[in-house]
Amino acid sequence: MEGMTERVCKGLSGRWRRRVYERLNVSGRRRKSRVELAGAGSNRRRRFWKIKIMPKLRFSPKKFFSGLRDTYVNMMLRLANTSFINSGEISGVVGDGIGGFGRRPRKEYDEKMIVEIYKSLGMAQGQLVPRDVAKIPDRFDFKSKKRREVYLVTMLWIMRFSRFFSAAMVMIVLSPSLQSFPPAEAIRSSNLDGHLRFPSQITAIDSLDRLSFRKAYAFRNAEECSSNERKILGKTGVCDPSLIHVAITLDVEYLRGSIAAVHSILRNSVCPERIFFHFLVAETNLETLVRNTFPKLKFKVYYFDPEIVRSMISTSVRQALEQPLNYARNYLAGLLESCVRRVIYLDSDLVVVDDISKLWTTSMGTKTIGAPEYCHANFTKYFTATFWSDKRFSNTFARRKPCYFNTGVMIIDLVKWRRFGYTKRIERWMEIQKSDRIYELGSLPPFLLVFAGHVAPIEHRWNQHGLGGDNIKGSCRDLHPGPVSLLHWSGSGKPWLRLDSKQPCPLDSLWAPYDLYGQST
Repeated sequence: MEGMTERVCKGLSGRWRRRVYERLNVSGRRRKSRVELAGAGSNRRRRFWKIKIMPKLRFSPKKFFSGLRDTYVNMMLRLANTSFINSGEISGVVGDGIGGFGRRPRKEYDEKMIVEIYKSLGMAQGQLVPRDVAKIPDRFDFKSKKRREVYLVTMLWIMRFSRFFSAAMVMIVLSPSLQSFPPAEAIRSSNLDGHLRFPSQITAIDSLDRLSFRKAYAFRNAEECSSNERKILGKTGVCDPSLIHVAITLDVEYLRGSIAAVHSILRNSVCPERIFFHFLVAETNLETLVRNTFPKLKFKVYYFDPEIVRSMISTSVRQALEQPLNYARNYLAGLLESCVRRVIYLDSDLVVVDDISKLWTTSMGTKTIGAPEYCHANFTKYFTATFWSDKRFSNTFARRKPCYFNTGVMIIDLVKWRRFGYTKRIERWMEIQKSDRIYELGSLPPFLLVFAGHVAPIEHRWNQHGLGGDNIKGSCRDLHPGPVSLLHWSGSGKPWLRLDSKQPCPLDSLWAPYDLYGQST
């Protein structure tokens, strides 16, 4: 029977090719499963042949999903560059009230980055089919080769669709139109060492283009400033022994505060030309901005790699305390030149209203660091119950009388620091924190663990701290009793943010005269 059927089919196809038969009743667009054949030019009896015709699949899933993917990517690229997105109004973000600083940058994501991601996803499409398709699990019982092929094709399209869905989710997550812009306090320092930068890092760098500062006046030494020491020793530059060395961090989030701090030091110094600034940065594009603002300033920029401490940083009560640049002060002895023997370290949220040379000449005796101490503060609250219940940790203060001090204003003897290796000691406590959670306050507790009880006391006038209280909660701080040489807005509230929001605390007006932010008039 099979042989006969085969001969009939061959004969039919052969005569068809020789045009002995012609197809009838083929009008209409719908395919027929029954074909009526008759001899050409003959009155032979018509015969009906049932021919199974496999309909041709006109819909291509591959082209459909590829086109859908391309359309989505193009839509995201166009949407990212619209004025609506660039204005920062998406997701309810209008800005932070600093005349554009903190708003969404015009191109938060470079098109090249999206294209590279898109290309990598496309390359992955070539690995959709398992390399060893022959090794299908034995638990599948395929009754025929055809079912096996159907199974493989089905799994192929499932895998392709899952890849497409994953690509779409990646683009949604990375899309600047759908990602809520973080507040200014959450912007992290960028890493420009050739690695892929995170969205917050890109935001911080691009936000720099929106900052502009007025050029400060050139500050000159008074007549009583002497330069005899420089002439005798014949040394110039950073190693000049007559210089006063000040170290400050620079990053986009606090750049406005840093510029104001530098401005206040210059304005209130009798010998401003003696001051040499050491700027610690995690971004390499800030030097030009500083030089344009202070054309005659003596300074040097030091790049601090965030990766040095990133793995040692633990979570804190405030995200701002987790920034790697907060820990750059621990590495001053290694970053600054060996000829620099002493340095004043200052935070970026303060202004100096006195001659800084008075702070510079403070005697520290045999101590490595000097700072205003506050022995009336409850010292136990700076560490967790785990710390105080474990003798291995709490015995650290057994032979000391520890007092709280704020690390935002310190004089550091770099010679002693290098000799006794205090950087390693601080790092050791940071590693313990990662495993045992012995404190909650970021970079401050390691300093307390190493130095509390061994600090050269400095007058409280040099750190009127805590002025960054949140005025919305009614906690605007007042000054401590006594004279004032330095105002420090430590805490979550910063004077430039509160002034721009029209909700300042009374003491914020003392910061305003040193603010150089904005175009010159």
